[in-house]
Amino acid sequence: MLGFALLYFIGKYYYNLAVYHNKNKWGFAVLGIAAYYAGVFFFGVILGFILELSSNNSVNDMNSFVLGLIALPFGAGTTALLYHLLKKNWEKNKKIELEMIEQIGM
Repeated sequence: MLGFALLYFIGKYYYNLAVYHNKNKWGFAVLGIAAYYAGVFFFGVILGFILELSSNNSVNDMNSFVLGLIALPFGAGTTALLYHLLKKNWEKNKKIELEMIEQIGM
């Protein structure tokens, strides 16, 4: 249940960012959730290789709850990194509205 709340808030922040910058709302909400899962997946693959190469214990012997708790910060970090990159890029490339320019001379 906690995982659903996390996904809700990730989607909500990306949704609000897209609304503020007039982008596709639901597309970027889904992108945020996909970024979370991509970060968790890539960390899981790297952790699996490291554990198999460094010890005799298999990844299958690990508790899945503990593995999920270990992977959570990496998914959240990937999501936060993408969020800040999108925000920075969109604010840099923000177009000045034509109405504001026309009102300067009046």
